[in-house]
Amino acid sequence: MDMYERIMEAVDFIRSRSTLEPRVGVVLGSGLGGFAGRVAEAAAVPYENIPHFKRVSVAGHAGRLVLGKVAGAPVAVLQGRYHYYEGHGIDDVVFPVRVMRMLGVRSLLLTNAAGGIGRDLLPGDLMIIRDHINLMGLNPLRGANDERLGPRFPDMSAVYDPGFQEIIAAAEAEIGLTPKRGVYLALSGPSYETPAEIRMLAALGADAVGMSTVPEAICARHMGGRVAGISCITNLAAGISRAPLSHREVTETAERVKGDFIRLLGLVIPRLA
Repeated sequence: MDMYERIMEAVDFIRSRSTLEPRVGVVLGSGLGGFAGRVAEAAAVPYENIPHFKRVSVAGHAGRLVLGKVAGAPVAVLQGRYHYYEGHGIDDVVFPVRVMRMLGVRSLLLTNAAGGIGRDLLPGDLMIIRDHINLMGLNPLRGANDERLGPRFPDMSAVYDPGFQEIIAAAEAEIGLTPKRGVYLALSGPSYETPAEIRMLAALGADAVGMSTVPEAICARHMGGRVAGISCITNLAAGISRAPLSHREVTETAERVKGDFIRLLGLVIPRLA
């Protein structure tokens, strides 16, 4: 069974559980899954029940697909993601995003927890992603290209839709946040970076660093979708803060900003639709 057939098998299964036709897709990163509880008329399906989806193994990722509505906008929400560093193949990592696109999702909002590198970023900031740098050492489009999914050489000059960036910035201002934008850099993980590595990443132009998002953004653009991204800055990167890094800090900071995050997504999602 090729990739397209696997995608359509998952799509058919999901459609057998819900007749909703989502227009906005949302991926909730580490510690940010609480937003799924705000989805109205929700139908939730555990990943392990969906053909070809994988189980998640990282704290802060519930591992459910939630279909429903946000302020009347039909949505498909991935409550948590699985990562390349968990041992999954890159095709598996991007599979849920491909499925959402074939379900009808036109606009994709990617969220993540990230370490802050930019000097104006503080833990708790919600950074609008304006571009990314892929240093994961792999590309999800490697291998034979299926024209049913997208072109062989997709353009990546504006991965994160400029109009969507303005929508997020306006929504942040409405809830009293100062909009901050930056470049997200992805590494494969799972170890956190060394101070020397952070100095290198800063020199390359990175404002935040994490272990996800970039493969999903590439695949969404490959399939013709429009993409927006928000990084929750959960900690300062190694060498910027003297405190040891831990996943507990990530989830604690995400919990602290949960209220602002939920309010922000509640405003943004219907506008992306």
